[in-house]
Amino acid sequence: MSCLHKSLATIPNRYAFIDTIDKCASRYEQFSLMLVDVVRFSDVTTSLGIRVADQFLLEIANRIILLFDDSVYFGRISGDVFGLVFPNKTQHGELQASFNYLVEHFKTPMHHENHAFIADFNVGAVVGKQQGFELTAFVSKAEAALKQAKENKYENFHLMSMEEKAETGRSLALKADLKRALLENELELYFQPKVDLRSLKIISAECLLRWNHPLDGVLFPGPLIEAAESYNMMNELAYWTFEQAFLSMKHLKQQGVEISLSVNISPTQLYDSKLIPTLIRLRDKYQLSLSCFELELTEDVALSNSLMVKKQLHQLGALGIEIAVDDFGKGYSNLAYIRDLDINVLKVDKTFVMELTENPVNRAIIEAAKVIGQAKNCEVVAEGVETIEQLHLLRDIGIHTGQGYLFSRAVPLSVFIDLARSEIMVGGSPLRRMLV
Repeated sequence: MSCLHKSLATIPNRYAFIDTIDKCASRYEQFSLMLVDVVRFSDVTTSLGIRVADQFLLEIANRIILLFDDSVYFGRISGDVFGLVFPNKTQHGELQASFNYLVEHFKTPMHHENHAFIADFNVGAVVGKQQGFELTAFVSKAEAALKQAKENKYENFHLMSMEEKAETGRSLALKADLKRALLENELELYFQPKVDLRSLKIISAECLLRWNHPLDGVLFPGPLIEAAESYNMMNELAYWTFEQAFLSMKHLKQQGVEISLSVNISPTQLYDSKLIPTLIRLRDKYQLSLSCFELELTEDVALSNSLMVKKQLHQLGALGIEIAVDDFGKGYSNLAYIRDLDINVLKVDKTFVMELTENPVNRAIIEAAKVIGQAKNCEVVAEGVETIEQLHLLRDIGIHTGQGYLFSRAVPLSVFIDLARSEIMVGGSPLRRMLV
């Protein structure tokens, strides 16, 4: 049913593939359609150009074909969206397993010339029957499922039945609200402390976005970022965040709180030529040293494009900004890239810390991160510290910095200032006394 391709041009296009769907509906009693969207692929095109991007797309297409062999019909719906028809496969568990199989296979980077790319996917699926089949409605339902998968906070797969209505009304309203939120100052930075595990002093904080929505209350970053991505407003949102971080740092210094602040950076910004000029402008405007700030990028972003990332990180480092790799160990790390990146901090993913007492492998991974940090002269930060037992184990391993609910959740600036000036309390007692 499927074959490998030497060019994107030979892959059945939208019209040919939709015709294939129609033929499958006349041939099989039951079937399903998956639409597979390559997450943030526009960043690859922007940074590497169309030729390299097309090479990655061709490799993705051929690898998907090999994954499912001759059990599916395959086509290209649009630029970075592929379609798969599964004859006689209609159970949610089967389709979820196919999605998991796809995602797991692509967790290792793909390479082309001097570039690397880790593909991740949003997948929408719909189940159809031969009886009463209507082609346009079927394809539209699959596209609605893909849209829902993109809007889900945690799960990148969504299966819809033909009877199910897409739950997009509220998400569309959120997207429309985002522009108003930026204009009417509904956004706010919260601050989660990072703590010296030896002295139990707050030494820095991570800036986290919150949205004071007039109807939904305080929203976490997920819906906010999804809305920004949908409106192509990630840079606008990011530069608002930078401005607020500088304002907050100015206020902290005026209050006598001497710490550093870390800000999360998106892949879009790493490909933006305005990133460094913006930071320099903010430095001069607020008369603050850039060494007061740290940028956090996720491990998959760090590995996504070695040459582009290296260049940007080198320039940022030259300005005195520290660079942290967040969620370290969560993905399938290519340690050669970690070796070569100019970074200052490795943040161990919270899953290893939160399950530290349950599995000795988690301790081994944290110990390995410590060894890598020592070799690179990097600080190692443990995320997700929630219990005193975890704190003891991290101290035993030799991890000196931690972040998590044991110390504090993310809080507004005024509350954070009070935290930074006082002892860390747990259950009404100073944490320092509980560790003696």
